[in-house]
Amino acid sequence: MYALLIATDRDDVAVLSLVLQRAGLAVTTSSDLERAMRSWAERPADVIVVALLAPEPPAQVQRVRAETRNALIVVIERPDEGLHYGLLENGADLVVSRPFSARLLIAQVRALLRRIGGVPAFTLPVLSLGGLTLDPATRSVQVADRPSKRLTHLEFRLLYTLMIHRDQVLPTDTIIERVWGYSGEGNRELVRGLISRLRGKVEGDPRKPEYILTVPGVGYTFGVEE
Repeated sequence: MYALLIATDRDDVAVLSLVLQRAGLAVTTSSDLERAMRSWAERPADVIVVALLAPEPPAQVQRVRAETRNALIVVIERPDEGLHYGLLENGADLVVSRPFSARLLIAQVRALLRRIGGVPAFTLPVLSLGGLTLDPATRSVQVADRPSKRLTHLEFRLLYTLMIHRDQVLPTDTIIERVWGYSGEGNRELVRGLISRLRGKVEGDPRKPEYILTVPGVGYTFGVEE
């Protein structure tokens, strides 16, 4: 397993790299959150640690959650209760305030790693509806006789969720809970961006979708004929 550490302060990079290594993780570092997220699909990490002064912590969580639901640790200056609560509600798995104990953080990271998991994709059944086939084992989708395409973790979770609830309209908040794995006030832009990327892989014309349909003012549905 390995971690992606996003930090600009040299001391943070040195200390947090050591913490993550002691917790049993190989570490890759970056100083740019946006660049790291744009290249996420090339090598997704098991744990993301963000220790940046800018942008604001809520924006950091939102940007990471736009790409992945993998474990997220946010290191910030000592937060008030409202900020700490908001970061956890909106997708952070652990919020660490400076100054922190390296020894305690190692234990916290190890505890987080023990909780990482869920149902392995290979135990899920292949789904086939309306000429679209989703294979959890390879995390790939094939439409009719077109070449199959590999999906990111979030794209796979979104398509799988929509397919098993076919002909049901899923509100934004429900999609946030099922795909990203946390509850709270839904972020329409977060869902809209993921919907757009998924349509680009499964729809013949993303501007006129046949599978992933928008129900204005309500949410999204997977609607096809048997």
